[in-house]
Amino acid sequence: MKNPTSRTVRNAELRAWIAAERQDLADLLDTLRADQWDGPSLCVGWRVREVAAHMSLGFRLSLPATMGELARARGNLHRMTDRVARRDAAAHSTSELAAFLRDGAHHPWTPPIGGLSAALGHDTVHGLDITVALGLDRRVPEDRLRLLLGGIRPSGLRFFGADVSGVRLCAEDLDWSYGSGSPVYGAAQDLLLLAFGRRLPSGRLHGAASSRFTTA
Repeated sequence: MKNPTSRTVRNAELRAWIAAERQDLADLLDTLRADQWDGPSLCVGWRVREVAAHMSLGFRLSLPATMGELARARGNLHRMTDRVARRDAAAHSTSELAAFLRDGAHHPWTPPIGGLSAALGHDTVHGLDITVALGLDRRVPEDRLRLLLGGIRPSGLRFFGADVSGVRLCAEDLDWSYGSGSPVYGAAQDLLLLAFGRRLPSGRLHGAASSRFTTA
């Protein structure tokens, strides 16, 4: 049985990391130009502004409102989040979208499955969806990366549509790897994006099988 005290300490640490990710990204969003807000993210079909709007969805919508949106989407979570992100990105200014994230830094929202670790993954990966797509050199702190990389499981890969069969993901900046097969090398945070089903700009990965995971 786990020590309740150590679990409480760990949860407090995770909440601090989540808040830091949200605050850091809000600060970065405040520096973006108009053309960067309208630039494509790594989330297919979403600009930077849609990603930013989506990230604060859990802070702004009550549970009944969320369930109402889900019902309108006929129970399809992806359809619901896409529609709401597009609606809210159009309805709010860029300064408001950044402020939503900053004001919700300590909000207790977590995804339906996965708890605090999943919330950290959600915020970290969506932040990378923005910074990597824009070519910004924002580095996720190593302790947060290690926790997220250590939580990669086949079930999560399936959920995010990440096919890493036949390859071994090998971090060039951490002593971490995952899988077996033809090695694909890259920065740890780029490999985390692969595990969440993203395709990366060319030149960020190396190895014979790297083209499987890059955009044309």
